[in-house]
Amino acid sequence: MSLPSHKKSTAAQTAASGAYSEASIKVLKGLEPVKQRPGMYTRTDNPLHIVQEVIDNAADEALAGHGKRIAVTLHSDGSISVDDDGRGIPFGLHPEEGVPVVEIVFTRLHAGGKFDKGSGGAYSFSGGLHGVGVSVTNALAKRLQVRVWRDGQTAALAFSGGDVIEPLKVASSPTATSAVAATGAGAARRSGTSVRVWPDAKYFESAELPRSELVHLLRSKAVLMPGVTVTLHHEKSGETQTWLYKGGLRDYLLQSLPAEPLIPLFEGQRYAEAAETENFAEGEGAAWCVAFTEDGALLRESYVNLIPTVAGGTHESGLKDGLFGAIKGFIEMHALLPKGVKLMPEDVFSRASFVLSAKVLDPQFQGQTKERLNSRDALRLVSAYTKPGLELWLNQHVEHGRKLAELVIKAAQTRQRASQKVEKKKGSGVAVLPGKLTDCESRDLSMNELFLVEGDSAGGSAKMGRDKETQAILPLRGKVLNAWEVERDLLFKNNEIHDISVAIGVDPHGVNDAPDLSGLRYGKVCILSDADVDGSHIQVLLLTLFFRHFPKLVDAGVIHVARPPLFRVDAPARGKKPAAKLYALDEGELTAILDKLRKEGAREGSWSISRFKGLGEMSAEQLWETTLNPDTRRLLTVSLGTLDFASTENRFNQLMGKGEAAARRELMELHGDAVEVDI
Repeated sequence: MSLPSHKKSTAAQTAASGAYSEASIKVLKGLEPVKQRPGMYTRTDNPLHIVQEVIDNAADEALAGHGKRIAVTLHSDGSISVDDDGRGIPFGLHPEEGVPVVEIVFTRLHAGGKFDKGSGGAYSFSGGLHGVGVSVTNALAKRLQVRVWRDGQTAALAFSGGDVIEPLKVASSPTATSAVAATGAGAARRSGTSVRVWPDAKYFESAELPRSELVHLLRSKAVLMPGVTVTLHHEKSGETQTWLYKGGLRDYLLQSLPAEPLIPLFEGQRYAEAAETENFAEGEGAAWCVAFTEDGALLRESYVNLIPTVAGGTHESGLKDGLFGAIKGFIEMHALLPKGVKLMPEDVFSRASFVLSAKVLDPQFQGQTKERLNSRDALRLVSAYTKPGLELWLNQHVEHGRKLAELVIKAAQTRQRASQKVEKKKGSGVAVLPGKLTDCESRDLSMNELFLVEGDSAGGSAKMGRDKETQAILPLRGKVLNAWEVERDLLFKNNEIHDISVAIGVDPHGVNDAPDLSGLRYGKVCILSDADVDGSHIQVLLLTLFFRHFPKLVDAGVIHVARPPLFRVDAPARGKKPAAKLYALDEGELTAILDKLRKEGAREGSWSISRFKGLGEMSAEQLWETTLNPDTRRLLTVSLGTLDFASTENRFNQLMGKGEAAARRELMELHGDAVEVDI
């Protein structure tokens, strides 16, 4: 049905006036999202990451046992090519899409061969995971050309800005050669892939590849894949660098260490066998090499399925946990710990250099650039495999163990001396801490955390699940008073606010005051409430209190919000993956988890979903794993972000002020449809 002319005119005027209407919604298709928001998919300081995506694909072939050579060439025209002798990307028509598979790989987001981790999957372990990588490379390239050798045939096609400009051509190739062959890999090319990419400079701050980072990346691939030859050829200078390691992590660490190790290197590797799959998937595990030095710079490098994780993650936390458990056990067994000294994981880790290479079946990374591993199971995996090995090694080499113990104890003593401070006096004597407060044992401000917990029931679970050395628990009864319009001298009439202030060790103050923060007892104050609407309300009330009456704690980054999960999914075994408990923060994450289970071959309904009505329903172990453990929890730091204090104050006043009912009503009418209400 067509609109009358006067209505068409009105619609056109509405659109022209910038009003929000149906025509305002734009649907980005294909690779357009990448071009419009490249920073969401890759690094934009330089093109290294989009080149790394191609290198990672070649490395995944080698990791799967289908390649022995990776050749990278820096061409004089600014393009980069990556060649491998793997299986070659399939170029036949996709059975469902009716488009050549190689074209799909380079033009569709979330399309790839690495989602299926079951027994029939093409890749059991891979660094490439999301099926986004090379399609992003293609989207941000002026030109990208692909050549594939497979099954006695060669296929070629080319793209520009992600669009096909030279359609797929297939020909027989009995004597085809490649860049790998040209660099000395041999004569005839039986199989493999060659990708040459011209990055589009308009998407990057600098079009130049950081050579040192590229060299480090390629060298690390060779280190982590003993027997695989990696080359870098500079077309302008004619220089070729080659890496082939047979000594693995040990040789690499020794060559890179700036100082002499205190004791021999602790190295090892272990991967789950079929009989162990109740705990971990077959093939999951890690290889590691650790050196302890008394001084000098440290070298710390970690990888997951050959992907460098420069920001660390749960696999590094697992190594730290394993080392700490083994060394602490050795020190206690031999009664080496002086009276009054308490060991912390950082005391053991502070002088450790390491190279860690983990294999994780289904790694969960933080962001598309994969700089940090978030998989909770990786902590347990690496810890379980490193701790027994180090325990055995220390007890076989007691003298080396004693030297290491001395180094660790010295670090603990230094830390404790640095954290000593005079307790703040309040009035006539020391302030009496609230009776409900379950305090931590440490007095190290940098390590200590206070959790403000909703209700006594959740407080009980938190007390049992916490790390009593560094984590304190203060249960709150009911909802805290809305303190937005409460005068400061009347605050302490409310018992909950009084207890919070005394426990933290800082008096209420204003934004222009200079409060005495010397009495601060915790480096982190964490709001821990249920993952429902009531919990969100309690969060808002506490945030109101801190913003209004403790603004300097917000400025200092002391205030945090813990994010416990709302759902638990008991997933069945599927393929190589054992049964597991998975946690979802909200409905969106729950949907994503269920979609993933279906892709992994789990039968519909074979899983069970539990919804936590409150933190009190969680066992101490679950609460520790999901919400309290610093290595696996999600914790948001409260800050003003890009806002200034005045604009934030206006918004708080609109939300929390008693005389602002009309403004709140208007706000709800404007944005009410965007809120999902949990009733």
